[in-house]
Amino acid sequence: MKAIKSLATIIFLVVFTNVNAQIDLGGKAKDQTDTKANNNVDQGIDQGLDAVGNGVKGLFKKKKPTETQPEEKADQTLAAEQKPETQDVKPASGTPSLQSYSKFDFIPGAKVIFYDDFAETNVGDFPPSWNTNASGEVVTTNRYPGNWFKMIGSGCIAIEEGLKLPDNYTIEYDVITFPKDEGNTAFEFGFYLYSAENPKDMNEGGAVPGLKGGIKMSFGYRGTYSAYDETGYTINGDRDDAVMEAGKKYHLSFWIQKTRLRVYLDQAKIFDLPKVFKQGFQTNQMRFELWDSGNPMISNFRVAAGLPDTRNKLITEGKLITYGIYFDVNKDVVKPESYGTLKDIATVLNEVPDVKVKIVGHTDSDGDDAKNMDLSKRRAASVKAELAKSFGVNAERLITDGMGESKPVAPNDTPVNKALNRRVEFIKL
Repeated sequence: MKAIKSLATIIFLVVFTNVNAQIDLGGKAKDQTDTKANNNVDQGIDQGLDAVGNGVKGLFKKKKPTETQPEEKADQTLAAEQKPETQDVKPASGTPSLQSYSKFDFIPGAKVIFYDDFAETNVGDFPPSWNTNASGEVVTTNRYPGNWFKMIGSGCIAIEEGLKLPDNYTIEYDVITFPKDEGNTAFEFGFYLYSAENPKDMNEGGAVPGLKGGIKMSFGYRGTYSAYDETGYTINGDRDDAVMEAGKKYHLSFWIQKTRLRVYLDQAKIFDLPKVFKQGFQTNQMRFELWDSGNPMISNFRVAAGLPDTRNKLITEGKLITYGIYFDVNKDVVKPESYGTLKDIATVLNEVPDVKVKIVGHTDSDGDDAKNMDLSKRRAASVKAELAKSFGVNAERLITDGMGESKPVAPNDTPVNKALNRRVEFIKL
């Protein structure tokens, strides 16, 4: 009876609470992009509904002693669709999750030089590492976990200080895009790489930023590129099959090796431009261009330098530290975009079949120490399972362990340093 009264109270609050800015993401879920005050109200309502719903069910059905609860917050509805984590991690049954990425050859840079998952920015605020002449705020959604940086209006958004990038580097981020107005199918956003005279100047060059050149790319209802230098536009093209659906999450990856640029949308390579940059060209800024047709949201923005020297590090030096194996927050399932890195490691292991290796997981210091220790062990076990199942590495050669947050390689004080501490190590035995 108490639960039923609570349910009535919650229903009353839902009916009479004004919840604004609810956007339909692909017709499957609503995106809660309110300010901090409304976000807290939404979380309280969702948590209350879940709690009362569970209580009402309990009046009619006895709860099983072994039933577990999802780890994600109640306002993230996808958590209910995911299986709870277990202590005993085994290879996934059926088709490996990495199978769809079988032609994905992207390998992220070995050294993280910039990272932002917006976890340290309050919901409703503009992230401090970024600059804009448009607008934006950090939001949460009830479909995808974590914090997201929603870009708003017409203009551009870029990293505050810019980055002095080497010849070889990679960029990755998750993105969700959707039209500003319902029914508008021509929604897109731009992503530019260029050499800026003043990286802080959001208006430099107008529509063609950078005095020494760069490349302009657009994503959304189409995928296009236009490269340019001091003389004008040099090459351009498009891919009709590089289309994003409104409200769906995608992973964009960019791999720059001197003059060459490769771009991947999820597992598909959509651009491969061997001579897009001049010899000696140095990118120092990247920016998102907004045309007020859509509102992209990004998360897990990562820039890394150099290529991993897998064979030398693992076989000769005896230790390989990799940042290219990805997991969702508090999860131990290897994400599909880890395919390129795992394939590279598996190739080396399969070429030296007598070598045994210990796989060690590490976390940052966020959260409970004991849970981080357990999570790191389960992640290492998942890496072993994928190497064996998806790449044919003999599992008997692999042992696993986890150090949790106990062996940091950097202070846990910034998003970049935390990203450095979240790693997987392979140690030759």
